[in-house]
Amino acid sequence: MFKIIQRRNIWLVFSAILCSVSILSLIFFGLKFGIDFTGGSLIEVEFSTNRPANEEISKALNNSGLTNLYVQPVGEKGVILRTEAINEEKHQEIIKKLKDTFATEINLNKNNSTSTETQVGGLTVDLSKTPLNQIEEVRFDSIGPIIGQELKNKAIVAIFLVLIAIIIYLAYAFRKVSRPVPSWQYGLAAVIALAHDILIVTGIFSILGHFFNIQIDALFVTALLTILGFSVHDTIVTFDRIRENIFRQQDKTFEDVINISINETINRSINTSLTTLIVLTAILLFGGASVKYFSLALIFGIIVGTYSSIFVASPLVLIWYHWKFKKVS
Repeated sequence: MFKIIQRRNIWLVFSAILCSVSILSLIFFGLKFGIDFTGGSLIEVEFSTNRPANEEISKALNNSGLTNLYVQPVGEKGVILRTEAINEEKHQEIIKKLKDTFATEINLNKNNSTSTETQVGGLTVDLSKTPLNQIEEVRFDSIGPIIGQELKNKAIVAIFLVLIAIIIYLAYAFRKVSRPVPSWQYGLAAVIALAHDILIVTGIFSILGHFFNIQIDALFVTALLTILGFSVHDTIVTFDRIRENIFRQQDKTFEDVINISINETINRSINTSLTTLIVLTAILLFGGASVKYFSLALIFGIIVGTYSSIFVASPLVLIWYHWKFKKVS
């Protein structure tokens, strides 16, 4: 049997370090919000034969008056352009600029040569039969800054309400377990562990946004809410086993009961998380660009959530027990 609860100081110090790094990252780097939160426009285009590099697209649009342009590849030939809110005139100007720059990029006959053939890799290519690199606009969306701010506020409220609901539910579910700690402390421990998960995942995306220009959008909030549900599910399973063992093993100390309960549920928690991570990794590698960072957030969240349900939530309950015992004595 692993002595997990006996080494709780190690796990809690490790969590404190991760939380501190996340807080510092949020303070100094902040989060790079997408147009869902800041307002702006999104243009998705697809190239028929050859997608230019991100740098080439950014360079082509340098003189378009865009102050905040973010280029994101989609699939094999598509690209998404995220920028500040633009009107229809600017939208058409961008599309025209892309077509003027790249639509004939593959036409190699630029020197007004009378010959329509050239040598490419030892082969003779007839330029007159070379297809043009057509550009097709897939979608154009625009979100105002007021709507973006409203969405940001609603996201914060949604996360807060979920945490409050979890405390209430756990306090009710453990209402018959009033010893050795009050039932509401199980709920509070679970919520602290969830806040730990959300903080670390948000900190990771703060770092990714600073160094890799990764933006967060409405799907990121969906990922956070999913992480809350997944993590608290694992925590409840462990707490439920603690509740059962309190009555089954009354000859054991509360510390031993918690450690036995964690050891009885750890394999189930890890196996559940691993199978979920396999699916999410497949989505990350083979899914579309629109769900790429959603699945990445879930991967980080499930790893951190599994860790917190085992190494953070239960130790917190034991810490309150010791604090209560010392206070009484």
